[in-house]
Amino acid sequence: MMKYIYVSFLIFAFSIDSLIINAQSDIISLDTFFEPKTEFNSTRFYSALGIGGIIYGAGTYFLYESWYKNNGIGSFHFFDDRGEWLHMDKIGHAYTAFNQSSIMYHGAKWTGLYEDKSLAFGVTMGLVLQTTVEVLDGFSDKWGFSWSDMVANVGGASLFYVQRKLWGEDRITFKVSSWKRRYSTEWIVGTNGDDGTTLENRANDLFGSSFAQRYLKDYNAQTYWMSFNLKSFFEDSSIPNWLNLAIGYSGENMFGGFSNNWEISDVSRIILPNSYNRYGQFFISPDIDLTKLKVKSHFIKTLFRGLNIFKLPMPAIEINTRGEFVFHLLYR
Repeated sequence: MMKYIYVSFLIFAFSIDSLIINAQSDIISLDTFFEPKTEFNSTRFYSALGIGGIIYGAGTYFLYESWYKNNGIGSFHFFDDRGEWLHMDKIGHAYTAFNQSSIMYHGAKWTGLYEDKSLAFGVTMGLVLQTTVEVLDGFSDKWGFSWSDMVANVGGASLFYVQRKLWGEDRITFKVSSWKRRYSTEWIVGTNGDDGTTLENRANDLFGSSFAQRYLKDYNAQTYWMSFNLKSFFEDSSIPNWLNLAIGYSGENMFGGFSNNWEISDVSRIILPNSYNRYGQFFISPDIDLTKLKVKSHFIKTLFRGLNIFKLPMPAIEINTRGEFVFHLLYR
């Protein structure tokens, strides 16, 4: 998932477009600055659009130079990666497309665009950002254009669009949780009887060693959530506005895209024992919708909206494909 790090960069970069100061004002309070306009503001719109375009172009070029160029570029081709990483990659695509669409939408609202135009802009830009990555994948010798990735992208953006059209709000949101984890340092011997490695070494090779790298890349540590705002579905109830119920999915024992076999120095093959069989995990957990908390400050509202893409640590019930039922006092 390293190739999608730029996605987080672009989300952040586009979200701070709202920090462009109106040249006609000498001093603007932070809170007023983050307040969406009720009418179209051309200064905000074209400034944000121009800087956003520059950041998009620079980010795409940086991604190409730092990632794709080093892995080989060839003719455009397709690659079927369905089932890879126990489908975690596909859910990650839906998560990213949903939240990119949301950020672009709220950025458009900040400039004073009307609802329908803001919604169209948000979803379109969310898909443009994701499609850019897929096109680069299509020219990469290591990967390829994935139609299943695109289906997941459209699914995530569509979930945002349909909710806004149907309810005028996000009753269901996509979130992620992750935490750097330790892997076994037990020595695993290769098929030639000499070369070997540990799962910790394998994780470092696949996912990186820093907290940030593991957060973005380690599918074993990641959990993707669909968080449902209960009050929105049961309006007459006494349920707090901010209380959500989240359903999560993750995978365990994944040390390769499709299997847990890999080569060491092109000489010896590592085959993990059955004790490391891959399996899926489903979770149910309470959650907090930060956007439903009653605050007056537009700056705090914007901050909470940005933080709401992350699932807070909470108690959780796990049901996995090994037939186990597990209670987690604090799942993160």
